[in-house]
Amino acid sequence: MRRSIFIVAFNLISLLIIAQSNIRLNNYWGNAHYINPAAIYDKYQAVFSMAARKQWIGVAGSPMTFFASGSTYIENLNTQLGLIVVQDKIGYTSITNLDFTYAYAIKLDEEWQLHLGLGLNYQSLSYDISKVNMSSDYDPTAYQNLLSTNNFNSDIGVEVTNKSFRLGASSQNIFSVFSTDHKYQTNTNFLYARYRQNSDNLLNMGFGVCGIQYSNMYQAEFNVTGYFKIGQRSGLTDTPDLFDVGLFCRTKSEVGVILGFDLNESIHLSYSYDYNVSNIRRSSIGTNELMITYNLSKKPMCHNCWY
Repeated sequence: MRRSIFIVAFNLISLLIIAQSNIRLNNYWGNAHYINPAAIYDKYQAVFSMAARKQWIGVAGSPMTFFASGSTYIENLNTQLGLIVVQDKIGYTSITNLDFTYAYAIKLDEEWQLHLGLGLNYQSLSYDISKVNMSSDYDPTAYQNLLSTNNFNSDIGVEVTNKSFRLGASSQNIFSVFSTDHKYQTNTNFLYARYRQNSDNLLNMGFGVCGIQYSNMYQAEFNVTGYFKIGQRSGLTDTPDLFDVGLFCRTKSEVGVILGFDLNESIHLSYSYDYNVSNIRRSSIGTNELMITYNLSKKPMCHNCWY
């Protein structure tokens, strides 16, 4: 009985941790579709990404995140359709999100566009019972707190952009504001600005700042990235970058580096490492994240390309 009480208490604590957590990847500066359904990326016919993130290496049961996304821009409809799939595992707890996104582009003038976006999410919270050590084969008190739950949620966003600037705001998990049934997916708000040089120089620089709010927690993230073109790629602003190197800090306790490299003209590989300088550093050696992106058939015209 004592073990059952402990299991239930631990389970409730885990749920509170999840409710205060924000599932997020580091590699979103190049394509903000993951944090904002209004982030349109029309440089290619379609863009597909896959990523894996292991947080706080060395801590038992620490979060493991798997991510996949795809988007396509329909030129004659000024519309982007997208799909995002995320699975986040913490201990024996697993959260799965399936997010369908729609964005519409409005041309403001020859340089600027306004993007409006909406996302509809199917969310599932489940448990791996095989990893739970019960005191008996059947304990109804414990199992009642380990039942799977499913919910729907929604995201909205807006973005103003041209070839050098990207200004955006988004709100994830809107339904969680109004209903306790969605407490496991907290409402999260983003406000960001990004500047990226587009010149024929060997090195172009990018700078970004992002404010993040979820529950009663507030963060600010700062990013600086260098984009390099080498050999025949330099001297042409419409060629992709060969590789990029970025640094970021996330208040109050995380710093990291992002490295990216073109395997060919269609496939880009990114790696990021971040280190938490708070008390968790005594048990963890940091967080690793790996992402691979496939770009399908470059489009002949692009309104807001970030080369």
